[in-house]
Amino acid sequence: MSVLEFRDIHRSYGRGEEVLSGVTFSVEPGQVVGLLGKNGAGKTTLIHIAMGMMRAQEGSVRVLGLDPEKDPVAMKSRVGFVSEDQVLPPAMRVKQVIGLHRDLYPTWDAELEARLRERFSFSDRARVKSLSKGEARQVALLCAVAHRPELLILDEPAGGLDPAARREFLETSIDLLSEGGTSILFSSHHMTDVERMADRIVLLHDRSVLIDAALDTLRESYTVAVMPVNAGIDPGAVAASASCLRIRERQGTLRAVFKGDAEEPRALLERELAVRNASVAQVPLEELFVELLGGTS
Repeated sequence: MSVLEFRDIHRSYGRGEEVLSGVTFSVEPGQVVGLLGKNGAGKTTLIHIAMGMMRAQEGSVRVLGLDPEKDPVAMKSRVGFVSEDQVLPPAMRVKQVIGLHRDLYPTWDAELEARLRERFSFSDRARVKSLSKGEARQVALLCAVAHRPELLILDEPAGGLDPAARREFLETSIDLLSEGGTSILFSSHHMTDVERMADRIVLLHDRSVLIDAALDTLRESYTVAVMPVNAGIDPGAVAASASCLRIRERQGTLRAVFKGDAEEPRALLERELAVRNASVAQVPLEELFVELLGGTS
């Protein structure tokens, strides 16, 4: 059984502005899935639907086989959640916040709590409102994982943290996964974080899933072709080829993303479009996503 399953999710805001349209993918046991996309692509909306904080207007979601709307308590008792905008009670002391969560979860692991306290830098007696952003995120992570959830959902959890704090946060998440087999779905804007944590990528674009692939597959099976804009090439004809995901004009060149190794799109361009001066190569992940999601300039 999938740990998390989205099936044909649709969600609109305001005057019918569609944010998600037919989003379908699942997270399997033990997987770490990076959820990527530009701001406004629907990542947080999708995560809120999974957590039962928002309702899908069409489609269904199952978390550990449960419906988040119909079985919120049973579902949340088995899931950990940390988000960038998560707010802990500001007037409470850290030990009170942790104690509150300890009482909520029958599976709370006191030994894991102790290990995390030793690793993190916050003071037990400090009030939440006095904590730095990094310390507050550490408290949230401890509360999210000390009950050893089967699924950990992280929505830009390290956003706004300095590099050292972000690394500590992510390393803690990775360590917990490796020892307990927890599945993780996380969103992030930092490609270095994605490459360190994820073994699979789901990329949201234009309201739906554009790419769903293993990280190694992305590195090996997607290429970028660069062609002179003044070479008489028809961008529409390139875009119409089955393996072309996107084409755009940038700085006097046409840049097209293809699924397949470098030889396949090169042969296709030469055979079908008589393009013989294209540079085709694999590119780093960050550059690949810039080409897929960037503007037209």
